[in-house]
Amino acid sequence: MSTATIPPPAADKENYKSTLLPLLVANKVLTFGSFVLKSGRVSPYFFTSTLLHTAPLLRATAAAFANVISSPPFVNADDGTPTFDVIFGPAYKGIPLCTAILNELAVRDALAPTSRGIWDSVSYSFNRKEAKDHGEGGNIVGAPLKGKRVLIVDDVITAGTALREAVSIIEKEGGTVAGVVVLLDREERVSDTEPKSAIGVAERDLGGNVPIRAVIGLSDLIETLGDQIGEEEISRLKEYRARYGAE
Repeated sequence: MSTATIPPPAADKENYKSTLLPLLVANKVLTFGSFVLKSGRVSPYFFTSTLLHTAPLLRATAAAFANVISSPPFVNADDGTPTFDVIFGPAYKGIPLCTAILNELAVRDALAPTSRGIWDSVSYSFNRKEAKDHGEGGNIVGAPLKGKRVLIVDDVITAGTALREAVSIIEKEGGTVAGVVVLLDREERVSDTEPKSAIGVAERDLGGNVPIRAVIGLSDLIETLGDQIGEEEISRLKEYRARYGAE
């Protein structure tokens, strides 16, 4: 396990990328080489979110998410209160994220010089792949979604299928999607006939009024990792972006 520094609860919002990215590389969550994607493209990098299973990695990831979520448009600019009631993590990869992120937000508030309890009314929720027909039953674990403003968190948007499923679940339960935050934005167009990125397509599909943000993107890899992965790999990332970059 890398000994790279883990951001403290009050991590500088401007520095979280330079803290998180080297940690992901050191622990092979983010790797470089030649990888054939489902789309058929040959990518110079690959992101394996299933490796975010250790305490340092999960903490660093949750801290980075929290930096994004604790800023507008996910909090009100005037008083810093959240614009959502529930953090929803789609099964399966979103489940540990939603719980870890909410805990990180609560810890930061508790350790602040003047705790305001702004996250006390926010809950987490996630879905089962198969509805439970005994006990409490249903398809949702955690907070009920009916009448709630829901923020979706997940690792990455690719074709957008998982996001559409999450939106459908939330709406079926009577909730409203208030925003989406993903860990990685590949910043590449969906296909040769679709010039927008997966995030761009998702924004369009959600009507253009639901904010979608990424914790890190391909541009961050290029701008931050030169000293760690070398100029040759950075050049390959730039070439990939030039060839497949979204509008």
